[in-house]
Amino acid sequence: MLDLLSPPSPAPSTPAPPVTDFARFARDSKQRLHSSAFQLCRDWHLAQDLTQTTLTKLFLSWDRAADTENLSAYAQKVLFRTYLDHRRRRSSTEATPGELREPVYTMDADLRVTMMGALRQLPARDRAIVVLRYFADHSVEEVAAELDVPITVVKSQTRRSLIKLKHMLLCERPTLFAA
Repeated sequence: MLDLLSPPSPAPSTPAPPVTDFARFARDSKQRLHSSAFQLCRDWHLAQDLTQTTLTKLFLSWDRAADTENLSAYAQKVLFRTYLDHRRRRSSTEATPGELREPVYTMDADLRVTMMGALRQLPARDRAIVVLRYFADHSVEEVAAELDVPITVVKSQTRRSLIKLKHMLLCERPTLFAA
């Protein structure tokens, strides 16, 4: 007869749950994902939302994500696709009133403001290429895979975008780099 009042037998020991692996990954990569999101959208609060959405998507597919060869690159790709999904929505063009808070940076503030202003003038795909290549430190092949474009497009757009940035910043150079 089955004894319903007796405690169940202990389950065999199992490896650490994947939730702790995800929590460790999220804690270690949250700042880098947030920085990348800010570079893409130029909105501090939207960058927080994109980072949170990215981490949520990673958590929901953690079994598959944890098996990838480069989890950091996978997370960046999820972030970028989340950003693109947001841009496709009609509500993404709405402006929010109020003052946005910028993070503290170690580089000269005038140089950073000028550089971000010049980046903002680039078309969206060119800006994404420059941000992924030089701010997120991705290879040409990784950028091509993330944007679903040929490698030659990434190389040529990078070259053209850097030339555009150089011309935009040329008039600011004496004041920005003065000792």
